[in-house]
Amino acid sequence: MPSRPISDRPYLAALAPLALAGAVILGTACSSGSRVGAAEASPRVDTLAHGLAYPWGLAFLPDGSLLVTEKPGRLRHVSANGTVSAPIAGVPAVSYAGQGGLLDVALDPEFARNRRIYLSYVEAGHGIKGTAVARAVLSADRRTLGNLVVIFRQRPKVDGNGHFGGRLVFAADGRLFVTLGERQQDGDRPGDSREAQNLGSHLGKIVRIGADGSVPADNPFVDDDRALPEIWSYGHRNPQGAAIHPPSGELWVVEHGPQGGDELNIVRKGRNYGWPLVSDGCNYGSLSSHCTPVGGASAAPGLEPPITTWVPRSTAPSGLAFYDHERIPEWRGDVFVGALAGRGLWHLELDGERVVSREKLLGDLGERIRDVRQGPDGRLYLLTDAADGRILRVSP
Repeated sequence: MPSRPISDRPYLAALAPLALAGAVILGTACSSGSRVGAAEASPRVDTLAHGLAYPWGLAFLPDGSLLVTEKPGRLRHVSANGTVSAPIAGVPAVSYAGQGGLLDVALDPEFARNRRIYLSYVEAGHGIKGTAVARAVLSADRRTLGNLVVIFRQRPKVDGNGHFGGRLVFAADGRLFVTLGERQQDGDRPGDSREAQNLGSHLGKIVRIGADGSVPADNPFVDDDRALPEIWSYGHRNPQGAAIHPPSGELWVVEHGPQGGDELNIVRKGRNYGWPLVSDGCNYGSLSSHCTPVGGASAAPGLEPPITTWVPRSTAPSGLAFYDHERIPEWRGDVFVGALAGRGLWHLELDGERVVSREKLLGDLGERIRDVRQGPDGRLYLLTDAADGRILRVSP
């Protein structure tokens, strides 16, 4: 792990985008730390489907078609040729406001046998709300969900419409990771809440549960009476991208900083990722004059440093995918991250646990990228966060 993570402080502006035969060609950003002058072929971007209302998460079915969530509370089936279905019936009621609504979708590792899917969403109750996870059985005709059961509810529910986290990732052992934001409860001033540091709260945590919502016996805090037993790691702000690293099997996440300080982290058992005690980000209102770091420092003993950060401006990362397919050999082992505020797609080249270069792609589209997945065909599939949201397909 590097002593200090690569950030985008030295990065130059994106190169001017090119157009070729009606395809969108990706611009790149270069710096002294990137692959300047690399002869990488420019990928083509086309629209597989459109007309989706703020799509948030996607999952591939075994036949190559997709399930896609829409934040207002709808789940759609999208065929391999881009035909979008009517809303699938049986989705749980969601609280759709601000950053909340229907969030991620994931398939059970045994989907071919049991047809179970998992949904994360914002659930309201008594004027407050929180992230919840439900599982259900998808009908053979992909029109309805049945046997819906809520297997996890964030505790406590709180007021507000931001920082829900919500990514769902199954590990190889069949355990389910759920990312949870701190719900904008935290600050760094004396007397402010520090819920991400409170092991008696799910806020600002990543939890690990069984496929039925049970607590694995090897979770790090199962024997701590002061802690909620689902917690796997803590000190997170708002993790909105997550994926399993293929060689290591470990969970990696990207999470939002305040003004700058967005992070890529390797999430390990029982570790503290520092929010809001340390950050490379600035307190709101301080960036225009002089950055006042959240917590007053970017690192401290006992707190896990990020692999890389985005400073001084936030890119608002959302969606994360490792590329592991022979279709594009030069991308194998690399990681791709969507950008909301940054409006584009980040391509990060890895050497083990080090980020050795970063390229900003798709900036010419001007789209907020909400999710990134590798498809079974070796292409990248992206969701654009818009009222007329699209599924974009990136191929050589």
